[in-house]
Amino acid sequence: MAHVVTPRLGAGLVIGAPASGAGKTMVTIGLQRAFTDRGLSVQGAKCGPDYIDPAFHEAATGRPSVNLDGFAMAPTMLQGLAAHVATTVQLVVAEGAMGLYDGARSPGRSGASADVARLLGWPMLLVVDARAAAQTAAAVAHGCATFPGAPAIAGVIANKVASTRHLRMIEDGFARIGLPLLGAIATEEELAMPSRHLGLVQAGETEELERRIDAIAARVTAQCDLDAIQAAAGATTDVPAQPPGIRPPGQRIAVARDAAFSFFYPHIVHWWRSAGAELRFFSPLADESPPADCDACWLPGGYPELHAARIAANGQFLNGLRAFARSRPVHGECGGYMVLGRTLEDGDGVVHPMAGLLPMDTSFARRRRTLGYRRARLRQGASFASVGQLLLGHEFHYASITASEGEPLADMADAEGQALSPAGHRAGHVTGGFFHLIA
Repeated sequence: MAHVVTPRLGAGLVIGAPASGAGKTMVTIGLQRAFTDRGLSVQGAKCGPDYIDPAFHEAATGRPSVNLDGFAMAPTMLQGLAAHVATTVQLVVAEGAMGLYDGARSPGRSGASADVARLLGWPMLLVVDARAAAQTAAAVAHGCATFPGAPAIAGVIANKVASTRHLRMIEDGFARIGLPLLGAIATEEELAMPSRHLGLVQAGETEELERRIDAIAARVTAQCDLDAIQAAAGATTDVPAQPPGIRPPGQRIAVARDAAFSFFYPHIVHWWRSAGAELRFFSPLADESPPADCDACWLPGGYPELHAARIAANGQFLNGLRAFARSRPVHGECGGYMVLGRTLEDGDGVVHPMAGLLPMDTSFARRRRTLGYRRARLRQGASFASVGQLLLGHEFHYASITASEGEPLADMADAEGQALSPAGHRAGHVTGGFFHLIA
């Protein structure tokens, strides 16, 4: 009988922080590139819902990043996905979200980075912003490490260190607690990534991205103990993959993909392909129609408001989408949903005609920030889920609906289960909403 070799799973580490803005993304991509430059195979991951940071992880590692969401994914599903991504690499460097204990007020499913790290058994490397503190940086780290339910803290990187004297004061604080200081990164505004309304500017749009990542990696290599950080990574438990509970919307799926439609979770791609579906990508910005031999179409989110005039002028795309929708299911998430509507008002107040497949108008000029996890139950069955099935995901957008008629797609609730207004639209074979599906 042939000998079956079980692949050795790569070790994992989560980069967390006491609060947003401490420099998690910079440290994460710096470590990812630094370890890649050392010859290691490195996988990026993001704790929680995020499309933008994982694109930088992919640029740093050369591998698609993956989202590990502790709210939307059941524990065994999360563990199985982590094991899957660790099968072909030596090290997984995951980036946390917000502060390490920040998450939904949902018992057992907060989605907080600390809970994800503890569930996966991956130690956390804590990034502390030292701009306005010295010895107190150690007190903040000590509090994070001793908070009830804390994951293992492998060590700390002090970020934005102003001078040698500042560093000595920080070191004095860490000499009083049991956490190792594994790095101290000097303040360097040039290394910061540009941002826009939904977070960082996308990786594909960042000027001189490779130069920036190389510069960050050089700084991290020079000012952090890479040997100790690598040694601190924890083993990944081999857990069988769990079916996601959502089905591919078709056997051959047309998926929009370009600068206007880039928010598409890699784990969804993995799950659909694992179920036997084929994905065919096309570009609305290049005036491409959904491939005619597909039996479903998916328009992901992104930034259509930045390309509204171009989309409105692309008649081949819009006419092809309308023809497709006459006989086959089409679904739009967030930005894709806006394109399925009648009109889209851009940030300058210019109104652009869209596909007209759903009875609503949207505006980016009249901004309303909407952010949070969501629980959705479809009012009727759709190509990707059954009627009444609980779907878990999130919303993050600034656009607003200025006019709306027709049938809602789903009954909605927040992470705590508090009822929200019904949302989304359904018209014939076409569905859509601001809701981003995770699991």
